[in-house]
Amino acid sequence: MLRISVIVPALNEAATIAATLAPLQAARAAGHEIIVVDGGSTDATVDRARALADRVIVSPPGRATQMNAGARIATGDILWFLHADTLAPADAIDTLCAALADGRRSWGRFDVRLSGNRWPFRVIERAMNLRSCLTRIATGDQGIFVTRQAFAAVVGYADIPLMEDVELSKRLRKHTPPACLKTRLVTSSRRWEQNGIIRTVLLMWRLRLAYFVGAAPDALAERYRRG
Repeated sequence: MLRISVIVPALNEAATIAATLAPLQAARAAGHEIIVVDGGSTDATVDRARALADRVIVSPPGRATQMNAGARIATGDILWFLHADTLAPADAIDTLCAALADGRRSWGRFDVRLSGNRWPFRVIERAMNLRSCLTRIATGDQGIFVTRQAFAAVVGYADIPLMEDVELSKRLRKHTPPACLKTRLVTSSRRWEQNGIIRTVLLMWRLRLAYFVGAAPDALAERYRRG
């Protein structure tokens, strides 16, 4: 049986971390492992994660840094990077294992559903899922998973403050195409709700375009924080 290491980077996610980890407890009981990598939270994230994870460690902040730290201590055959504000369905582990079992794919991602109920979120999520399959580029919201061997072969996430998921996908797709799973993760729509749907979509398009034409990730991260 393939063994999964679920790696959850977190920073001040006390309000969501228990809800994210709770659906994974059956998988944990079946022998898979959960690793939470905290980036220096000042709330109760760490305390709330301890009872629901096999390991809770602290690393310098930054998703790429945190996920690489989790990968270094993981013992599973497959590394599954799951955001702390994302909910996985009960069959996610089984679906993931089946997708990589024959060895033709070394990585992949799930379809995503945004948590908000407004109709624009349905358009956004469908566009995200379609674009991802066509470009073979996954976002962190989609729960990227990868075999330990493939992750080591591409030397993990680049230590950059933004677009680490895009950069990893570009290297992984040179090995095999991604497994694009139709099983949906539910990820928080709070970014769009807090900053405005149109404004957030336009910001992400601008950042992605700027990255593909060579803009520095540090500069893009600053624009993202301002935006």
